[in-house]
Amino acid sequence: MKRLLDLSGIGQGRMALKWVSAAEGQLFANIVSELTETTKSLGPFDAGQYAMQLAAIENVIRAPRMRWLTGVDLHVTEHENVYGDKVDPAEYHRMTELAMQDEYQKALILESLKEGPLSVREMAAKTGIPVYSVSLRLNDLERRGQAELKGFEGTTAKFVRLAA
Repeated sequence: MKRLLDLSGIGQGRMALKWVSAAEGQLFANIVSELTETTKSLGPFDAGQYAMQLAAIENVIRAPRMRWLTGVDLHVTEHENVYGDKVDPAEYHRMTELAMQDEYQKALILESLKEGPLSVREMAAKTGIPVYSVSLRLNDLERRGQAELKGFEGTTAKFVRLAA
């Protein structure tokens, strides 16, 4: 979640996850005070300004690929697979980071297409994703039946989001 908040531009400082026992009341109070101070220093959060990013984050969290990668993390890094191999935790983390970035970019592209047909350059401008990366992710979305070419405006291809 922290990585997704960083990818979105919201920043991981607005979120904390700590394990605290019911017997650790003072520790809990300290954690809440610390998070409150951090949040105050970041200033007010305008959810409307980040509506597209928040929707994309929600879609990434629900994506089967990310749910699977998160669910098998400990199993594939701490136990041997059927071939007797363990996955290096650093390599698994790198692979998961790349998958998360890929899924986040695809989700942002789909969110940008909710407003109607867009060109690759328009999607790049709306999402902040480089044109080449938009093109790559759009190819994947087309193969999955989530987006398609709507037509042309002059010589510029326009794409639409397909119903899920």
